[in-house]
Amino acid sequence: MLSVTARTPLYPTEDASKVMRALLFLFPNGEVEESSDMLELRTDDMAAFMENIRRSRILDAIRSALRQGMDGNRTVFLLNKQVACAGRISLTEGKVPLGSIEVTIESEDIEKAIDRIAPMTVNGEEVQ
Repeated sequence: MLSVTARTPLYPTEDASKVMRALLFLFPNGEVEESSDMLELRTDDMAAFMENIRRSRILDAIRSALRQGMDGNRTVFLLNKQVACAGRISLTEGKVPLGSIEVTIESEDIEKAIDRIAPMTVNGEEVQ
């Protein structure tokens, strides 16, 4: 079983509906909860995310981030919120002006989940 949580701060200068669309671009079947200063999405469906990272040809970068963020049965990585608002996916590190989207993936076998989400590639082609 796979569980995904995507969280991002919501600043007074931001349009909450645009930030919500960014989360739903990443995980369209997720359920979003809004508080005064945070949006949080929960889902178990990564199909659209997986399709988008393949289309964007960023499997290696995502795989590296997933492996670096591993801790026990979960992994955590950061996505650029502004880029997601534009309908694209980009990793980010550290602090960014409007905050990042923190994605946490939990699985009983996190390594197997990473292999499914972002498999290894050779010359840009997935290795089965």
